[in-house]
Amino acid sequence: MIAELIATTGEARVIDLARRLGVTHVTVSRTIQRLQRDGLVAAQPYRSIFLTEAGRKLAEESRRRHEIVYKFLRSFGIPETVAQSDAEGIEHHVSKETLSAFQRHLKDMGGNKQGH
Repeated sequence: MIAELIATTGEARVIDLARRLGVTHVTVSRTIQRLQRDGLVAAQPYRSIFLTEAGRKLAEESRRRHEIVYKFLRSFGIPETVAQSDAEGIEHHVSKETLSAFQRHLKDMGGNKQGH
């Protein structure tokens, strides 16, 4: 979400994250503190949040996983909004082996014309 906000609005702020995620600013602040400890973001109080290089790599990997899961779900005719919503949860839990199987399925279908 941080990478998405930066890409679309030029910055990611706690209040924007809280609104987008439907949680309190306290919840976001605690998560940002954890991400800072893990070296994934740089943030200062009342300022925008920035991804570190490690954070950018993780965000890109997450976006790639999401896209694969989304296209896989769409290949079965699942409606776009449902596939987007379901992919949000599945992408975080799917194993590398299952993700590879999703990719093989999409390749066998010829790039998944239905998914995009």
